[in-house]
Amino acid sequence: MLVVLSDTHSTDDPRLRGRTREAVHEADLVVHAGDFYHESVLDGFEAATDRLRAVFGNNDGATIRDRIPEVRTVEYEGVRFAVTHRHRSGDTGLVMLGRGRDADAVICGHSHRPRFDDSTDLPILNPGSHAQPRGNRPAHAELEGDDDGLAGRLVTPDGEVFERFRIEF
Repeated sequence: MLVVLSDTHSTDDPRLRGRTREAVHEADLVVHAGDFYHESVLDGFEAATDRLRAVFGNNDGATIRDRIPEVRTVEYEGVRFAVTHRHRSGDTGLVMLGRGRDADAVICGHSHRPRFDDSTDLPILNPGSHAQPRGNRPAHAELEGDDDGLAGRLVTPDGEVFERFRIEF
């Protein structure tokens, strides 16, 4: 299982609880799309899983930026993801970033709003924020491979699945 998180915005720990914590511990790969906020939060994620692939966000300081990139590419079950926190040109910029990295989909954060959008050339996944939803539903994303691609779901820390989606090969 691939678990995707973003926008933790914590001063001391990763704020993993309930299903979010279980998912991180069960995951084959964990992607964090930035805004840890303090280096101790990144340390906490690294202590929770040795399978973390992360990027820094606009609220991450120099100590975090020295440790992880702004943009990266990750692959899971044959699907290639371009990962970034945000793009100043919105969805168009995210799609262009994904194309430039030969990606099948894009993972981003920043808005704290969980969403999956496949109306553009490349699907865009924003897992929202499990820790600081800012008026949105707290969430993370879980994706699992099947014969046709990846079956995904947006999940609250309480374990409620509130949206299902697919990324097809």
